[in-house]
Amino acid sequence: MDTMLLPPWLESLLSTSFFTVCRTHGDAARNECNMYCLDCEGGAFCFYCRSSRHKDHQVIQIRRSSYHDVVRVAEIQKVLDISGVQTYVINSARVLFLKERPQPKYGKGVAHSCVICGRSLLDPFRFCSLGCKLVGVKRNGEASFTIEAKNEALMERREGISRGEEELREGSQQQQDIYPPTPPPPPSSARRRKGIPHRAPFGS
Repeated sequence: MDTMLLPPWLESLLSTSFFTVCRTHGDAARNECNMYCLDCEGGAFCFYCRSSRHKDHQVIQIRRSSYHDVVRVAEIQKVLDISGVQTYVINSARVLFLKERPQPKYGKGVAHSCVICGRSLLDPFRFCSLGCKLVGVKRNGEASFTIEAKNEALMERREGISRGEEELREGSQQQQDIYPPTPPPPPSSARRRKGIPHRAPFGS
């Protein structure tokens, strides 16, 4: 497995249990462990732990939707290439699910589904969650999680388009050289000949 395709903290994030009560701040109001530090990779922690131990670190906040862990796209896309993963709008924020969600019964007429677990999707994405994309990356390496790899792919795509446009321009120029444009006909200098006058016949 190429380590460039997989951030070192991702598997730890997906294996972490969130929304447990913080052992240090159990009596506080915001004591649920719903945050994760990408620098420390030390498990979930609460709001107060972040202020005291992870002040200048990269931290993402985990949220819940229907008893499943989600993360906001605005947060995770800064550190992870999430292309190919289905996103949803929940409470006016676009999110994606961390782990696979079991789907006991498939609906009829499903147009799109996760290539790993088969869960039906709303849009033409490949994966239903980060966990399923992780399985896909490990299985065949066709996808990537790293922002650098995504940027390189975009640069290669843009360079390919630029080369194609340059070749198209060169081909057009060569065609013009082979087949020069036909010059317009010279303006006619001859005057238009007047009609021959006819004399009226004499009366008899």
